[in-house]
Amino acid sequence: MTAPLAGIRVLEVGTMLAGPYATLQLADLGAEVIKIEPPAGDISRQVGDSYFASLNRGKRSLRLDLNDRAGQQRLGELAAESHALLVNLKPSAIHRLGLTYDALRRWNERLVCVAITGFGLDAGDHPAFDYVIQAATGVAALTGDPAGPPTLPGYSAADNSTGLTAALGLLAQIVSGRGGQVQVSLRDVMLSQLNYHASAYLNTAAVPQRRPFGAHSYYVPAQLFPTADGYLALFITHDGFWKSFAGETGIEGFTTMTERVTRRAEVLAVVTEALGADTADGWEQRLRPLGVPAAAVRTLPEALAAAPDAVVAAGGYRLIGSPIRVGGYRPRYGAPPRLGEYGDSQAG
Repeated sequence: MTAPLAGIRVLEVGTMLAGPYATLQLADLGAEVIKIEPPAGDISRQVGDSYFASLNRGKRSLRLDLNDRAGQQRLGELAAESHALLVNLKPSAIHRLGLTYDALRRWNERLVCVAITGFGLDAGDHPAFDYVIQAATGVAALTGDPAGPPTLPGYSAADNSTGLTAALGLLAQIVSGRGGQVQVSLRDVMLSQLNYHASAYLNTAAVPQRRPFGAHSYYVPAQLFPTADGYLALFITHDGFWKSFAGETGIEGFTTMTERVTRRAEVLAVVTEALGADTADGWEQRLRPLGVPAAAVRTLPEALAAAPDAVVAAGGYRLIGSPIRVGGYRPRYGAPPRLGEYGDSQAG
């Protein structure tokens, strides 16, 4: 089957994570992604080969100095033959290097220009790394045990979420058939992901609270629980799940969600006691056949061992494959590009 994005060419002036992750999704779906790198290369090459490979497999690398006229000319020529340009740099650098639709439309009126920034293309160069954004948007304040400090997830949630959002915006504008400027900021993305928390505050002044074991604000029981060995994630979102769970554990009462929310502390105490009778793996095996949402908390090695189909080979690296499964299409995972492999304006 022809790749879903076959024939689509995307230029990337990306660094580290958010931008490269956006175009990685497109490359996996068959788009031709040309990664425009500065003379020294994307700084993520210095982090490590496997790090770079995880975000840049299947792309082509063009080494180009966008600070000189020849580099600007070459960028314009590429823009004339491309569908989109995606960039994640400081806003001042994006404007200075002419990486906006207004600067490039003379080359291609239908070019889609996507700018990933921390706070907006015209909001200044405030530092906007992933963890900074999670702190600034309320995510860190909602994460962790209420008796301890705020904390952060163990991966780059803001960068990855922003990359996915940017890829969606890019494709939406291409489908429209019009060129133009698309903006996606890490701040806006993370605020949007606080959807129901933000809505509760904006409409009822309810301030979201950090709860032990990551407990959900609206559902009970829905959190992590200790067991005889390990922790179990249990997510009871309606009374049917509770009926099946209660039948397996021998718990009586609390038949409605309204009652369980009102009597949260009592419910959690009863559930914690019941789950202490078996291990996390044991409960998972018992509850899943009943349709109850539950999973043992696994380490990454354990999770990968349980999902071998998620791992792919790409140019000598073992990586996580595309999460998008298109019927009849299987991505061809190419190797990460060598610096300047597609073209090198620095070559003698």
